[in-house]
Amino acid sequence: MHSGKRFSAIEFIVWTKRSIYVLLILAIIPTLLYYFGFTFLSFPWQPIAIMGTAVAFIVGFKNNASYSRLWEARQIYGAIINDSRSFGYILRDSLSGKNPVKVKAMFERHYAWLTALRFQLREPRAWEMMNVSQFEEYAKKYEIQERTFKIEDELKKYLAEDELKYILSKKNRATQLMALQSKEISEAYANGEINDFQWSQINQQLVKFTDDQGKAERIKNFPYPRNFSSITTYLLILFIVFVPFGLVKEFAKMGDGTALENYTLWFNIPFSLLVTWCFHTLDSVGEASVNPFEGSPNDVPITQISRTIEIDMRDMLDEKDLPPAITPIKQIVL
Repeated sequence: MHSGKRFSAIEFIVWTKRSIYVLLILAIIPTLLYYFGFTFLSFPWQPIAIMGTAVAFIVGFKNNASYSRLWEARQIYGAIINDSRSFGYILRDSLSGKNPVKVKAMFERHYAWLTALRFQLREPRAWEMMNVSQFEEYAKKYEIQERTFKIEDELKKYLAEDELKYILSKKNRATQLMALQSKEISEAYANGEINDFQWSQINQQLVKFTDDQGKAERIKNFPYPRNFSSITTYLLILFIVFVPFGLVKEFAKMGDGTALENYTLWFNIPFSLLVTWCFHTLDSVGEASVNPFEGSPNDVPITQISRTIEIDMRDMLDEKDLPPAITPIKQIVL
């Protein structure tokens, strides 16, 4: 995600430059038509203003829903951080004295679960926006590890060869890794390595991870409702098209009786561009936040969070060779 104080004005302009070109053409066409005598094409601005009010409400509703999805996603990964730390010290204190090898293996398997989950959450969906030119071009400023590296190579760091082959053969790898954790802890209980209370505590943590994963998958696999998204787009397009036709007559009359007569008409171009750009950019901001796991600069930094958890848990085992933290590059971190 973007970790600076704010997006600069230049970043916003560059990000929306393709839209600006289109909006500029849409502002120029009615202005030229009016200039060449097609004055009947101008519309009263009052109904357009009413339409603008409706568009403002529905775009605001969409942005509010987008922020709610983003914030819920961040809360889910906040819970994964806390649950992972709890799981780490409960498992360490319950099993280290009797089977430190198993503790190490379960810690490594947890890192694999974090890795498999983030790869699954980065898989593209038909409704996501990362393949749109506006977003795709900005994505060149940073690296999305889940699209640069292969999941096999990442999981290989944590799993034994036979376990790796088993997990790679599964569709939902994160779920199967958690199932292996449950199997491992059940074997420890059957062997008398942990008591009833410890078994219950560790299983509660596994249930929490499953719950966290399910919540993240719900956001990933259920888009912002298409009916709301579609009506917002259609109303916005209508408003953008009609704005220059509604303002052109008002700007033409503005200079009547002054030295600027016949010149104020051209003010329609920059002002129409400004109004339509504001509405379109507000909608684009909502689109950029509505899918919080796809890998945009506004998304939850799940790669960085997963690395932070791994560092914390390795530190619990007093490991010295800790992996480096993922730090922002050009104010962006994923």
